[in-house]
Amino acid sequence: MDTIILTDSSCDLPLELIKDNEIAFLSLICHLSYGDYEDDFGKTLEYKKFYSSVRNGEMPTTSQINTYSFEKAFKKYVNEGKSIIYIGMSSAMSGCTNSAIIAKNQLLEEMPNADITIIDSKSASIGEGLLVLKAAEMRKNGYSKEEIINWLEENKSKMNHWFIVDNLMHLKRGGRLSYTAATIGTILNIKPIISINNKGELINTYSIRGRKKAIKTLIKLFEEHCFHPENEVVAISHGDCLDDALYLKELLLKEFNVKDVIISYVGPVIGSHTGAEMLSLCFLGKERTL
Repeated sequence: MDTIILTDSSCDLPLELIKDNEIAFLSLICHLSYGDYEDDFGKTLEYKKFYSSVRNGEMPTTSQINTYSFEKAFKKYVNEGKSIIYIGMSSAMSGCTNSAIIAKNQLLEEMPNADITIIDSKSASIGEGLLVLKAAEMRKNGYSKEEIINWLEENKSKMNHWFIVDNLMHLKRGGRLSYTAATIGTILNIKPIISINNKGELINTYSIRGRKKAIKTLIKLFEEHCFHPENEVVAISHGDCLDDALYLKELLLKEFNVKDVIISYVGPVIGSHTGAEMLSLCFLGKERTL
């Protein structure tokens, strides 16, 4: 039985990798003052337009994928005779994974032989994307569904996420900083480095003064947390700050012989909560301990 690798649009993979690796996806919705848009990797809502709006004061919100959409997609693939692995954004940040579980259970009442596995990635953005990409590559290389699932469950807590958030007011808006802390941090040019713990929750890890220093800190964190860089595909995602992403890639390649570096945009779903100029480095490495 063929296996479908299904994910959500918060995985922030480049669209060409989605297509080349035959990854199926469902879109979350981004709500802006001038309309509601599917997050479909820049096709409907161009990344440049989205971040221009954010820089001009737009405060977008997002909606998760509902149970009906999951059940409709699951039913389509099951009717095609396929098994499904859905890899979703951390359940600590989004309700998508829980909606997928509800949809699966509802469909099993109608189609008890449906073969559907739900994976809570405990990850987000391009970190989630790297797990999805690995699953698709394993499928292409002939691994069984069980082998893919086992790899994901054994390695998802080893997916390292390190994010630099440029605009502290977005963290204040999301409840991660008080207004006072955000205001003082802005005045002092503080750049938080945020990570994801083993529960899949965002945590404030470091506070670095100055963006260039924060970017160099990402390199130090890579050195500390990545065991075998020569074997790893590393991902850099950015909130419309390509020059910084290329600078981070340059620093990375200068110090380490990594297997490959993917650069992608942070899509509207994540970008709605992190703002423009967000920069992240994600890779498989040391198991999360927090």
